[in-house]
Amino acid sequence: MIIKVCGMRDAQNIRDVAELDIDMMGFNFWPESKRFVNMISSQAGIVPDYSRERLYEMANKSGSRQYAFPKRIKRVGVFVDEMPQTIVSRVYNYSLDCIQLHGDESPLLIDNLRSTLVPDIVPDIKFIKAFGISTAADFDACDAFEGKADLLLFDYKATCRGGSGKHFDWSLLDAYHGTTPFLLSGGIGPDDTEEISRIRHPLFAGVDVNSRFETAPAMKDVGKLRDFVERIRHHHTIENL
Repeated sequence: MIIKVCGMRDAQNIRDVAELDIDMMGFNFWPESKRFVNMISSQAGIVPDYSRERLYEMANKSGSRQYAFPKRIKRVGVFVDEMPQTIVSRVYNYSLDCIQLHGDESPLLIDNLRSTLVPDIVPDIKFIKAFGISTAADFDACDAFEGKADLLLFDYKATCRGGSGKHFDWSLLDAYHGTTPFLLSGGIGPDDTEEISRIRHPLFAGVDVNSRFETAPAMKDVGKLRDFVERIRHHHTIENL
């Protein structure tokens, strides 16, 4: 069971959440998001902007360690209809392990990014493609990403970008007949562990959580997250006995 915590930004909060038994941590690079992770200007048009972590590394300062977290936790960059060169620069600056595409991107973008990043920059980069779901017909759009995306992410289908904090009807998951594993997203909160434990789809790979565990945008309540993670792990362990 993959547990992904998205919408991270604050260094101390990142350190605290990294102590939990999670698998992925998401950073939002969509400029219109309340959780947008801004870059530091390089002050030169021909030189890419930097992340604070990369600046510390370049200056050989020990302060770079403040952004470190266990290697087992994968860094996921979230993008919405972004230019490929911008995505590549974020992958480099933030040492991303995964690219999550949350807009109207085509499978061709994944092909282009993979050919750019593999093998010289990130040999094992992974791709997550998100889809908004409101009816069974929405799963038809997944077909084009078979063999392209490593994971799919099913979210509530809202009229605007940025997350709604709402569930879609999870019984619709029975209509997904693809072969790519998926993460479940969309308003998952502290009280949803029992309902999550009842999902029996063979390709259900894990959950993606965000706003319902926040005290403010990009600030997670570590206590609530810890309790949620422990209960999810407990249910999963019992099911596999």
